Amino acid sequence: MDERFQGVFPMSTEPATLPDDALDLARLLVQVTDALRDANLDSLTEDDLVTVAETVECARRKAEAADASIITAVSDRAAYRKAGWIRRSQFLGFGLRLSPGEVKRRTVAASQIGRLTNLQGELLDPVLPTAADAVADGEVSAAHVLVITDVMRRIPDRVPGDVIAAAEADLAAAARTLSPDQLTKVGIRLLAHLDPDGQETDDRDRRRNRSVTLGQQDVRLMSRLAGELTPQLRAKLDVILTAWAAPGVNNPDDPDSPRGAADAPGLDPAVLQAAADRDLRSPAQRNHDALEAFADFVLAHGGLGPSDSLSSQLVITADLADLAAGCGIALTATGTRVPVADLVDLAADAVPYLEVFAAGSRQILYFGRGRRLASRAQRLALFGRDRGCTAPGCDRPFSMTQAHHMPDWQHGGPTDIDNLGAACGGHNRAASAGPARWDTEVLGPEAGPEAGRVGWRVADRDGPVRTNPIHYADLPIRRRPPDAHPPSPVVSDAEYRLLADLAAHHGPPIDGTDVRFPTAS
Repeated sequence: MDERFQGVFPMSTEPATLPDDALDLARLLVQVTDALRDANLDSLTEDDLVTVAETVECARRKAEAADASIITAVSDRAAYRKAGWIRRSQFLGFGLRLSPGEVKRRTVAASQIGRLTNLQGELLDPVLPTAADAVADGEVSAAHVLVITDVMRRIPDRVPGDVIAAAEADLAAAARTLSPDQLTKVGIRLLAHLDPDGQETDDRDRRRNRSVTLGQQDVRLMSRLAGELTPQLRAKLDVILTAWAAPGVNNPDDPDSPRGAADAPGLDPAVLQAAADRDLRSPAQRNHDALEAFADFVLAHGGLGPSDSLSSQLVITADLADLAAGCGIALTATGTRVPVADLVDLAADAVPYLEVFAAGSRQILYFGRGRRLASRAQRLALFGRDRGCTAPGCDRPFSMTQAHHMPDWQHGGPTDIDNLGAACGGHNRAASAGPARWDTEVLGPEAGPEAGRVGWRVADRDGPVRTNPIHYADLPIRRRPPDAHPPSPVVSDAEYRLLADLAAHHGPPIDGTDVRFPTAS
């Protein structure tokens, strides 16, 4: 116990005798926490109650130091594989049911204040030694560590090592008395002192800090784009936006707006000027529309590879009821959710493959055999059924998966659609061999609503067959009676006929499942 809190409580006159075994200590921690939750706080004075709150917070921060040690040990020994996870992040995110932000927070904190092991098996000092001591003392939290980490990342490489070490010590000392947001202000001032005019920053720093992050879609299906661009990328992007985001061009609200670059050969200046006069978009909206138009240009001109490669195509799956009503959500092979009403524009411009399913069904039967690699038709069918990696806890979209054989190809498994499932590279290998091995199967009719989906069970461990709910969140809603969520048509008859023509380009339905594979225009 911290010296400041010894003797505070009547029962703490003698230090408690604790077990040496880490497993016993973890179980004891649960028991103590349960006892504290049920303790009678009404009998305490206000001073004692404040002390309890301070002591518990101290213990919480000390626990974060222990958490860093545990995460480091789990990572170094790849212990997460014993539970069936092929990556540490999956163990933390799905095994321990932590949010993506919490996984990142704990992982970054562990990498900075934990004692890592090098390739020779030597135990290294923490990257942030002074901050690690402060966390172990219970005075600094992992949130402080993240702030210190971000500040240290921004210090130019040309700053001498002793100055960098002193900066870390100063930040850790300030963290003992400040909140994380207050510490951020201290870090900004420190960076301004170390590199007041930016002259210490060089190309190594810029390359080290370059980033572009496409955030998750929110409830409005909007995504936030953030990053730090190198001068080279900034210069190239400026050229593109100058030509493609000029007033009047690539305006989705103006059917007569020219498409492409504003200085494209053959473009009538009078037409461009008339479109610019009608253009009411903000500069930010023009930049967005320019990037979308540029993406359409790349897709239409084979910028992602040969046209016969499924990974270079824009592939979308939707439900027939949603198409009929013009509402609901369609899904792309890369995991992006698209309003069905917007498929009209996409189908006219860029969609070479559109799969349509009836009544939310995802059961698909035999497509072919006689080869190890799945055919394009089989890959399209797997996307419609599986939507992404089928392994529990894996959020990899379908574009990052392989066709996994059940049983394995080397063990006589056929390349038939009812013996295939989508799995990312790591899980495809894990289901075959290795320390994180799983047994897999396509579930039969006895599985009820889960029939047709791929079930996973950790090999050599007792446990139920599990499916991955991440890519199927909408299916329980689709299984409700039709009157439970009546659709509201929002597209015209002409627009629906366009989608219907796309959906009906090839053959009759397959075993009650309406699957169509339109060809690229």
